[in-house]
Amino acid sequence: MINACLTFRDLTLGYNSHPAIHHLDGTIRKGSLTAVVGANGSGKSTLMKGIVGVLKPMAGAVIRAPGVRAAYLPQQSELDRSFPARVVDLVSLGLWPRRGLLGRYTREDRDSVSRALMAVGLGGFEKRPIDTLSGGQLQRTLFARVLLQDADLILLDEPFNAVDSKTVGDLIALIKRWHGEERTIMVVVHDLDLVRQNFPETLLLARQPVAWGETRETLKPENLLRARRFHEAWEENAPWCEPGEHDHGHDHDHHDPAHAHDHDHHHGAGPRAA
Repeated sequence: MINACLTFRDLTLGYNSHPAIHHLDGTIRKGSLTAVVGANGSGKSTLMKGIVGVLKPMAGAVIRAPGVRAAYLPQQSELDRSFPARVVDLVSLGLWPRRGLLGRYTREDRDSVSRALMAVGLGGFEKRPIDTLSGGQLQRTLFARVLLQDADLILLDEPFNAVDSKTVGDLIALIKRWHGEERTIMVVVHDLDLVRQNFPETLLLARQPVAWGETRETLKPENLLRARRFHEAWEENAPWCEPGEHDHGHDHDHHDPAHAHDHDHHHGAGPRAA
């Protein structure tokens, strides 16, 4: 029996009656580290928003295990960097789940913020305005905020975009530390080499799940080709549930197009229990 942190039941998510991700079934195991990959527009960020509750399902459901607290780091492009805030203000937002919006900011809180900034390599940056930070420094600041949230489930949407290689390495190390603490982590990643080197499990999306499980199996060339073909077959105004021209056996394998081609791997039900 898989100890599930998240369960997807025939999940469909989208915007303005246009689904962006279709018929996702499966589970994210507690304590797992999963990369979410796919072409632009394949539904990766949409899935993150659906998990955290920013986006309500058009059909199906996302079921979070009881008591699971989530931390969500959106793409940098969604953050207004012109807002007149300091690093300490942004990082302190991680205390909201415990303190509440109007909770008093204590000496203990200040110490927690300082420790979080030290952990991401930004010791002494508390009073720096966020509009003076580089892309890497801003991402480190956002990771410090996630650190303070002390969440069971961590959702990171393209955290390695527009940051230098040293920062990528440091952030990967922090993600592995969280994984070692048995937190459940899902990360949207573009760099497949980075995924192969650092992520044990991968979900490959093309508006629907193409392959899901052990990274080495999921990122096989035939699965990547299938994902590209599915993605190219979709049109912006495509109706719900219309199979692409390469989608065979779609109704028989829990809406998993990869299953028919790889009988030894458990796609569609999420990664096998380790």
